[in-house]
Amino acid sequence: MDAQLIAFTGVAAGMVALPGADFTVVVRNALASRTAGLATALGVAGGLLVHTALAVAGLAAVLVTMPVLFRTVQLLGGAYVLYLGISALYAIRRRGRASGDGTPEGAPGRPVPRQFGRALRQGFLTNALNPKAPVLFLSLLPQFVPHGQSPLPRTLLLAAIVVVLALIWFPAVALLVDRLGRWLRRPRTARAIEGGSGVALTGLGLALVTGPLLR
Repeated sequence: MDAQLIAFTGVAAGMVALPGADFTVVVRNALASRTAGLATALGVAGGLLVHTALAVAGLAAVLVTMPVLFRTVQLLGGAYVLYLGISALYAIRRRGRASGDGTPEGAPGRPVPRQFGRALRQGFLTNALNPKAPVLFLSLLPQFVPHGQSPLPRTLLLAAIVVVLALIWFPAVALLVDRLGRWLRRPRTARAIEGGSGVALTGLGLALVTGPLLR
């Protein structure tokens, strides 16, 4: 096997597995149900497919070299991640009020199951609106295109490797969370995880919205 492909696969695996907003959303939705977790994982891979396609088409270069357009994507991504974080924190507070006034909550400490389409959309938008991805792919993919080789077929192969890794990693995370569901869905544990997810997503969203232009 091509030594460069092996090296790229290792780098890409670390990049895909690096915890971020996509990982947090998959874990949070997998706590609701296996279906929601897997749908979110597929959505995350779909968002990644958008970025790899843009990199292959060369559009990522346009995005990075146009500060206004790049900042727009950064603000949209930050606003959406911030929305997810605030929604998670609000859901915890709402369930706390419901349990306090005697209103039934359904399964104790378990988030209300999300529909497949909603979870798929959350995963997709979380990754598709990630402003760091175009820079990452634009800087990473060319490093593994051998000199003198046609860049398009090679870049397509590298992009496919990234998407396949995402299709392995994120569903595995969702299934692991579901496997540990009995413990993770205990009222206190579930609240702690969802609260931590809400705080993490809110912090990431605020960093993107208020931070300097990512270049």
